[in-house]
Amino acid sequence: MDERILKKVELFSGLSPDELRAVAAICREHSLHPGEVIARQGDPGNEFYIITAGFVAIVVAGEPEKVIVNLGKGQSVGEMSLIDQGPRSATVRAVSEPTIVQAISQSDFEKLCNQDTRIGYVVMRNIAVDLSFKLRQRHLSESRR
Repeated sequence: MDERILKKVELFSGLSPDELRAVAAICREHSLHPGEVIARQGDPGNEFYIITAGFVAIVVAGEPEKVIVNLGKGQSVGEMSLIDQGPRSATVRAVSEPTIVQAISQSDFEKLCNQDTRIGYVVMRNIAVDLSFKLRQRHLSESRR
């Protein structure tokens, strides 16, 4: 895994080059074809994904399915899986050829954080900042209705 890509991922903002190398060491690459599912809505979340080539669609169940957003190189999905193994809120599906993602398992990330608590602190703080922003935005949009 190229640390330059990790450096651009908001979740890893604030990590040093050495810390980024440590994160890169636990990444596992997956190549996918269009239509292949990376994570399925409702399944337990146990991996975080960084898109390094191609595109994925974030899809929620319904009749018909609804594509929420397409994500590409340098974007990520599944950050809550680094915290708990709660159910996935959406399905993540490859939409281009090739689609390549780097996966970080919750167990590998937890081991890394036990070895280097600063990595865990920085990543958890970044997750908290992101969640705070999303909750604020949701609250503001609901109050305008």
